[in-house]
Amino acid sequence: MSNFASRSAQLRCFRRYLFSRALNQCSSTQSSPPLKSCDYFSSQSIILLRPGIQTPMMLHRYLCSTAAKPDSGEGQNSGQSSDAGKAVRGGPVSWLSFLLLVCTGAGLIFYYDKEKKRHIEGRLLCKINAASTAVKEGPSAGKAAIGGPFNLINDEGKNVTEKDFFGKWALVYFGFTHCPDICPDELVKLAEAVDKIKAKIGVDIVPVFISVDPERDTVEQVHEYVKEFHPNLIGLTGTPDEVRKAARAYRVYYMKTEEEGSDYLVDHSIMMYLMDPKMEFVKNFGKNNDVDSLTNGIIEAMKKYKH
Repeated sequence: MSNFASRSAQLRCFRRYLFSRALNQCSSTQSSPPLKSCDYFSSQSIILLRPGIQTPMMLHRYLCSTAAKPDSGEGQNSGQSSDAGKAVRGGPVSWLSFLLLVCTGAGLIFYYDKEKKRHIEGRLLCKINAASTAVKEGPSAGKAAIGGPFNLINDEGKNVTEKDFFGKWALVYFGFTHCPDICPDELVKLAEAVDKIKAKIGVDIVPVFISVDPERDTVEQVHEYVKEFHPNLIGLTGTPDEVRKAARAYRVYYMKTEEEGSDYLVDHSIMMYLMDPKMEFVKNFGKNNDVDSLTNGIIEAMKKYKH
C-alpha cells in the first residue's frame, strides 16, 4: 500500500508537470491548433493514470518524446527564423550596396564630365586670349582704303583737289545743307572739337564739309551754310558725277528719300574722317562720340601718327 501511495503521488506530480508543460506548448505553438495538442496530451495522461508495472516505462517514453518534439520544433523554428532573418537582413543590404554603387558611379561620371568641360573651356579661353594679344601686339595690316583723289568746287567758287589740303590735318564730313537736324548737330560738334584741339595741343585742323546733294547745294548755298558753324569750315560741292566719285573714295553711302517735287531728304553715312597731312586716312568717328570724346580721340590718334 505504501508503494502504491508513493507511486500515485509521483504520478500526480508528473501529471501536474506534464499538464503545465502541455499548456505552455499549446500557447507557444502557432502552426498547430491548441485543441489537438491538448487532446493528444489528455489521451496520454489517461494511459499514465492506469496503475501497473508499465506505467513508469510509458511515462519515461512519453517524457522523452514530448521533450524531443518541442526541441525539434524549436530547432526547426529557430532554423526557419534564422533563415528568414538572413533573408530579411541580406535583401536590403544587397540593394543598398547596389544603390551605393550606382550613386558612386554616377557621381564619378558627373565629376569627370565637369572637369573635362572646364579643361576644354580653359584651353579655349587661353587660345582666345593669346589670339587677341597677338592681334593687339602684332604689326598693322595696313591703312584702310578710305580717301582718294577728288575734284570739287569750294564755297568761294574755286576748283580744289585733295592736293590743296596737303600739309595740314583735315577733318572731313559728308552731308547736305537741307538736313534738318543730324548734319547741324554733327557740324557743331566738329567745330567745337577743332577749337578745343587748337587750345590743347596748338594744332590747326582744317574742317571740311562735302555736300552729297549737288542738285540743290550750289556754291552760294554751301557758303552761307558753312559760315554758320565755323569761320574756317570749308564747304565743297560739284557736279553729281564728281560728288559721286568723292563719296565712293571715302566709302560714303547716300541716297534721296521722301521726294516730293523739289523737297526731299538725303539718307547718308554719318561719319567724320580724320586725314593726315598727306590726306591719307587715319581714323573715323561716328555719331556716338560727343565733343569731348571726339576731341580726345583725335588728339590720341594724332599722337600715335607716324610720319
